[in-house]
Parts: sequence; C-alpha cells; structure tokens
Amino acid sequence: MSPELRSAGDPSADRGWRGARPAGTRPPDATRARARRLSITPYLFLFPGIALFAVAVLYPILQAVHMSLFDWKIVGSATSEFLGLENYRRAFADEHFWLALGNTAFYAVATIIPQIVIGLAVALLLHRRSPVQPFLRVLYYLPVVTSWVVVSLLFRFLFADQGLVNFVLGTETSWLADRWTGMLAISALGVWKGIGWSMMIFLAALQGVPRSLLEAAAMDGAGPWQRFRVVTLPAIWAALAFVTIMLVIGGFNVFISVYLMTGGGPAGRTDVLLTYMYEQAFGSLEFGYGAAIAVILTALVLCLSLIQLRMFRDRNGGFAE
Repeated sequence: MSPELRSAGDPSADRGWRGARPAGTRPPDATRARARRLSITPYLFLFPGIALFAVAVLYPILQAVHMSLFDWKIVGSATSEFLGLENYRRAFADEHFWLALGNTAFYAVATIIPQIVIGLAVALLLHRRSPVQPFLRVLYYLPVVTSWVVVSLLFRFLFADQGLVNFVLGTETSWLADRWTGMLAISALGVWKGIGWSMMIFLAALQGVPRSLLEAAAMDGAGPWQRFRVVTLPAIWAALAFVTIMLVIGGFNVFISVYLMTGGGPAGRTDVLLTYMYEQAFGSLEFGYGAAIAVILTALVLCLSLIQLRMFRDRNGGFAE
C-alpha cells in the first residue's frame, strides 16, 4: 500500500509517515540541537577534572621540561641562558646522580617486596572472622595515617647510636653514619609504614573471591596453598597489579624519610634522586639541573609503570591471570 492510501484510511498512519525521515533528508533543527547538547554534556562534566589536572600536573611538568633546557635564573632581572640538552648530559655523567639513582632503586626493591608479601599475608590472616579482627585492622592501618614527619623523627632516634635498636640488639652500630646501614634504616621505616596500606587493598580484594570456588576446590582435595594459587591469586590479580604499580611509584618518590633521618648524609652517601634534586635546585640554586633530574625521574617512573601494566595485562587487555 502506498503512503498516500495509508494516510487516507488512517490518520495515525499519516502522522507516522510524516514522522519517518526518508533516507538522504536532514533531521529537523530541534533534533540536531538536542543531539549537540547531548554530545557536549559529558565534556562539561569532565572539564573541571581536566582543568585541575592541566593546572596542577601538566603545567608543572611542561614548566620543568622548559627549565631543564636553560641555566635557569630565579632572579627576574637575570637572563637564563639556553643550554639545550646540556643539563641531561651533565646528569648522565654525574657520579652522584648514579649513586642517588642506585639508592633509590635499593629503597624501592627493599620496601616493595616486603610490603606486598607481608601485607598480603596479614590480609589473609585478618580476612578470617575473629573477635579481635576490627582491632587488629585498625592497629595495622595506624602507621599509614601517621605523619611522615613524626615517624621519620621517631625512627631517627630509634636508630641513633644510643637508640633503642642498638640497645635491643646489644650492638654499637652507627646506623645513620654509613650508606647501606642508613638505607636499611630508611627502608625499615618505609616497610613499617606501608604494610597497612597494601593490607587494606588486599583485604578489599579478598571480599570478592568467590566462596563457592574455594569450597569446590576444597572438596576436590586442594590444599590451602593450591586454593590460594588457583583460586585466590587470580581473583585478586588486579589488586596485586594496582598495589605493585603504586608502590613502585611511591618507592621512586621517597623524600621525607631520607631528608629527615639522614639529610642525605654522610657526605651525600644516602641521597636519593629527590633529595639530590632538592639539594641542586634549592641548595646550589641550579634550578635547570634540578629540573633535568626531575624530568629524568618522571620519565623513569612512567616507563616502569608502562612495563608493569604490560606485564600484568592478559591477552584481552584485562588484569585477569
């Protein structure tokens, strides 16, 4: 039946025919305006976050890259000389830069693995129902909310020559007067303060492990280790990836504990990249060189994060094992 005949017999059919848009014709203006409003709305919601990210993160990064290319003078009347990549060449030829990078890598390795292993073990223990479970959760999480400044000064006194550590061990070790013992003391603080954070992430992830799968595995004769390896670990794989990536980022950004416990001493032997950058920028007023170290650290952390994302992702792009 032709449209004309349907319209003559049924008024509603006429409205339907007029409402249908033949192929190749343009939609009404009201429809196009509504489509534009709908397409703009998500960007309006995203704009505050993007603007804040651009001002607080992106602009400082770009400014640091810009400063790293100059012999930057903080005095307004002085002229900053353009050096190109000279500050980067100077960093890679600087022995103290490599010492600070080695200390940073040592701190990251010495703190990340214990925080993951101990944090996961504590989470598995506290996942079981117990009358003291809430109290223990608070007790383990308490160091996380404690000020870095307070605990750094506390650990400085604990590892002093006449401190509690030497008293308990019965030794006379000058922990903070040597590179490696000083880094061990700083790492001990990092582990003590970070276990509660990783424990809380793993506890949240363990809530999502299907109990039916654990019971089925137990009925099939799987032991505790087999149930953990086959059922629990794949279920918390995304949380494990998140904890690892965040701890690596945090490990390479250690600053306050080093600055307050040793100040980078003795003779800069416990410097990490951030304390060395701080000393160059605000101690020696080498702002361009300090900015170059900051850019190198940013690029290093970015590369490590991308490598970890690649390692933890499966073939489908997810985080399932």
